[in-house]
Amino acid sequence: MTALLLLPLLLPFAVPALARRALDRLAPVTALWVITVSAVVLAGCSLAALGGFVLTGLLKLPVFAALGELVHPLPTASDLVVVPAAAVSVGALAVCAGTFARAALREFRAFRSARSEACRRPAAGDLCVVDSPHPDAYALPGRPHRIVVTTAMLRSLDVAEREALFAHERAHNRGGHHYFLAAAELAAHCHPALRRVRGTIRLAAERAADEAAAAAVGDRRLTARAIARAALAGQDARSARPDLAPAATSGPVPHRVKALLAAPHVPRPAAAWIAALLVACTAVSFASSATGVLDFHHRVEIAQGEESR
Repeated sequence: MTALLLLPLLLPFAVPALARRALDRLAPVTALWVITVSAVVLAGCSLAALGGFVLTGLLKLPVFAALGELVHPLPTASDLVVVPAAAVSVGALAVCAGTFARAALREFRAFRSARSEACRRPAAGDLCVVDSPHPDAYALPGRPHRIVVTTAMLRSLDVAEREALFAHERAHNRGGHHYFLAAAELAAHCHPALRRVRGTIRLAAERAADEAAAAAVGDRRLTARAIARAALAGQDARSARPDLAPAATSGPVPHRVKALLAAPHVPRPAAAWIAALLVACTAVSFASSATGVLDFHHRVEIAQGEESR
């Protein structure tokens, strides 16, 4: 069982490189879905593996074995392996829970403050203009969705560029990209290797919104110019937006502008192989964690004496 539960903890280290290649070769929306689902499944599998190590270590101890109604302590490999693995897993789970709780509380407060600010301002449809000397614009999810833009950002762009910027932010809200960013944040707190995937998922969301905005305004160069000028205007400004609120100025803007100035995405033959490798890593991790959990359950049944009944 120990070897099976190690795989879900090791496989996520291969994912950041695969995720970057998938984003380069797949359509942005497809890459966003594939990478996010893989990250969430891998995060869940790593948590299941850590939980398996913790429970195995606890049931090795007579006190917890008695609480679990085991006839004898759980039969496993040497205590020199199981007990340290359980201790490390407890620490890892505690760190994951603590960092996620702090991040969730901080983000909740930021969203509440942003929604309160948006609700106090008059809105023109889904557009909310905030009087501020700091150029900023972002998509604020909720009921209803809002596009928050500051007066400084409006002054930084011409009319056509504003429409491209608004189309970009509307694409974020329409595509529910805040859910993808939240899933990426959750996965990043479950396994250290998935922290690097978080940036790839954010870039995929921005690329998907870029393509949707270019299609909406019918001009890829205009969209690229609007994003570049908005990013330049807001690069030194202090932003009050929540981390999980998508914004046209986030991510590696030069990479996004280059992609917009290039021809629309054309599927490449290698794309299927990259996606298949990413899905294969996810499937192996899921199968390993599920098999390890089933093996643990079987061992518990044996220790409870059910096999002899």
